[in-house]
Amino acid sequence: MSPRRRPTLRDIALSLDLSVNTVSRALADKDAVSPETRERVKGEAERLGYVPNTMARSLVLRNAMTLGLVITNPSNPFFARLISAIEERGRERGYSLMLMVTEDSAENERRAAEELMRWGVDGVLAIPVQHGAEHWRRLRKSGTPLVLLNRHLPELDADVVGVDYYAGARAATEHVLDSGARELYLVEEDLDISPVSERIRGFHETLAARGIGAPDDAVVRVDAPEGVPVSAPFDPGAAYAIGADLARRAGRGAVVLAGNDYHALGLYRAFTERGLRVGVDIGVVGHGDHPFSAYLDPALTTVRLPAPDVGRAGVDRLLERVRSGAVDTEPIHTLLAPELVVRASAGPLRRGER
Repeated sequence: MSPRRRPTLRDIALSLDLSVNTVSRALADKDAVSPETRERVKGEAERLGYVPNTMARSLVLRNAMTLGLVITNPSNPFFARLISAIEERGRERGYSLMLMVTEDSAENERRAAEELMRWGVDGVLAIPVQHGAEHWRRLRKSGTPLVLLNRHLPELDADVVGVDYYAGARAATEHVLDSGARELYLVEEDLDISPVSERIRGFHETLAARGIGAPDDAVVRVDAPEGVPVSAPFDPGAAYAIGADLARRAGRGAVVLAGNDYHALGLYRAFTERGLRVGVDIGVVGHGDHPFSAYLDPALTTVRLPAPDVGRAGVDRLLERVRSGAVDTEPIHTLLAPELVVRASAGPLRRGER
């Protein structure tokens, strides 16, 4: 049995003894078609199961009404909220979304950029791998606007919409310093990406501004587990071993800032197993404000990231470029402020040596 052929405008026209042009105008709610004819056409289209061919329409109008989104890891809670906001905003503006996942692979990203060029999307939002920009240059040369999300590409003059990670790190560091802490550590991912480097810069510069020297081992990098992609979901276990080491060498009243809430979760367990009470003997501050953070014991002080706002602002910026046709004009960088959410995990702490 051969597969059923997709109904066309011509099928509706033949069934109703109308011209294809009249059927097309009726389905598009255009003028010069009577209400009765429009109702007949729409009823027959529904009966036949007619669905407009978006690809054919885009070839005629030279507008695909589709945006490309290139993302490293959709299971990251921040990125999951980002995707939802982008899809919702795009839908409000009449655009569909084509999602490509790179797993932080430069080769996957190159293929994604080329695929989006072949599909002829109207514009692209991308969280870049941050290794190489030639494929993005080719995409923009083809006339496709590009907006980077949450990560910078210094070698590419492109619009950027993201989180001000530097400000978030400063707010968290200032908070624990204001509470009286003087022994601070920062546990960060071992990734060469701008969010990580900006958090480290914010941490160091806040300490320097207060005249507090940070030892060489104040920033501790978390290695990804062997054989696991760098873009895999954060692993609390990766920070657990680091927490065990910090529990041995940190004094009472020390505070550990974590680059994400999953690493904070690993630190909680490491400290608790070694007899340290989080929020009393040692402080922990997270980054991300993931759903579980308020339900830890004690509830986690953390930095809330404005993922939905980044997504909506990114779509708006991209569609401004689409409408204007200005691909290579002066880039605009927009960093949205995160919010420090103060709970119980960072004190007040007991001071002094254990």
